[in-house]
Amino acid sequence: MGWLYLLIASVFEVGWPFGLKMAVGSPNRLWWIVFAIIAMALSGVFLYFAQKQIPVGTAYAVWTGIGAVCTFAIGVIYFNDALNMMRVLGALFIISGVILLKLAH
Repeated sequence: MGWLYLLIASVFEVGWPFGLKMAVGSPNRLWWIVFAIIAMALSGVFLYFAQKQIPVGTAYAVWTGIGAVCTFAIGVIYFNDALNMMRVLGALFIISGVILLKLAH
């Protein structure tokens, strides 16, 4: 169950930078900021539940890794962030680290 909580926490981890990005220049700025705050809070709650069963170092590294890679992908797909070999390689290293931490647990 801990890994499921960690996955849910990671999904909400992506929500807050997405909400803050959407707030930039939006007429609904306040709603997007509220969305980001709620996502941040839910991410923290589910990380708390995950850490009851998963070591803190592993949980935190996986949580931030999934959040970082998914946020990177959203930036590239939806916000036209730069995509080049070095950025992709960096994301692949993060994914590799997350997989290794899961396998080592």
